Amino acid sequence: MDINTRNIATHSADAPATAEPTPVVGRFAPSPSGRMHLGNVFSCLCAWLSARSQGGRIALRIEDLDDRCKRPELAVQLIDDLAWLGLEWDEGPYYQHNRLDLYEDALHRLQDAGLTYPCFCTRAELHAASAPHASDGTPIYRGACRALSAEEVARRSALRAPATRLRVPAVDDLADDVVEFVDRTYGAQCEALATECGDFLVRRSDGVFAYQLAVVVDDAAMGVTEVVRGCDLLGSTPRQIYLQHLLGLPTPHYAHIPLLMSPDGRRLSKRDRDLDLGELRARFGTPGALLGWLAGQTGIAPDTIPRTAEQLAEHFSWDVIRTHRENIVMDERTGMQQTAAHPDEHLDSDIAKVSTTHLSPEGFDAFCEILDSPVPKATNTLLMRKSAWE
Repeated sequence: MDINTRNIATHSADAPATAEPTPVVGRFAPSPSGRMHLGNVFSCLCAWLSARSQGGRIALRIEDLDDRCKRPELAVQLIDDLAWLGLEWDEGPYYQHNRLDLYEDALHRLQDAGLTYPCFCTRAELHAASAPHASDGTPIYRGACRALSAEEVARRSALRAPATRLRVPAVDDLADDVVEFVDRTYGAQCEALATECGDFLVRRSDGVFAYQLAVVVDDAAMGVTEVVRGCDLLGSTPRQIYLQHLLGLPTPHYAHIPLLMSPDGRRLSKRDRDLDLGELRARFGTPGALLGWLAGQTGIAPDTIPRTAEQLAEHFSWDVIRTHRENIVMDERTGMQQTAAHPDEHLDSDIAKVSTTHLSPEGFDAFCEILDSPVPKATNTLLMRKSAWE
């Protein structure tokens, strides 16, 4: 079936075309599940710099649907951290827990179109070792509950509450099954929904709306034209584009950025308190020092000297992000870049070598100060002090 015949018209889809260029609207969409860490800062910084460098606006959305995110004190802390960094926003904060009616309305439209069905599969069944997984780690659903009779649905519903899944086109429906888009960083992307994703959740069995549905509804309602986020979410983009088509919502431009990783290959995590902003604020003292150092480490700026967010906007370029699109390995204890994934052209190999050393807190502060000096002097000073810091 042609996807256009399934399209559920909305007011935004029926709006008259305009010759005026669409203003850029980016967004921050953090979850208050813990203190922001360095990877969150990098993601927010890139989103802010991209929008501001194009003369655009930023909306702030607090994604707090999940129980682990319903912590108002963490939301307050998150907002304070963004303000401290100087990453100001133009709209919001919007809270997802106040927007349930919007998600309910979108779900009803999908249900009325016959595009959803109840699913009774348990988490253990979905995560069975033999089950294939999508690129983001989500189990590929093979449709165990897709064709249940009304009687069977009633029988199972009496035993446990079902989740709700969205049907994707059949594997032989080549026109609709394949979703294609161009990511600003990682280029052309293509996913066959039936084989690489499967029917996916739009509401969990506990009644919580799924991320895929909520984010699509929110981005459209807030007029978001550009989504900047970590590359761990690249695999979820085809599902969101599919939902946008079904609901008649616009598709924003997508730009995924590399992740900041620990030396053991694990991405930085709020759960593990990797380089959280409390520690970073105490260590760097000023937002300019932190942002300047982070920009230099990730290739956004040519060096690590302190810079405000506004000053960094002068250096921001998606060409640089595309060039340095490999995940960036950071040292857990010091925050220093440990690999040459994003070499700084202004630092020679001696400095790069010393920067991989595990420094004490005092050594880390001194290192940051030394990097402000000319390169030859910095090299000599670092090599002289290296043994004292180890």
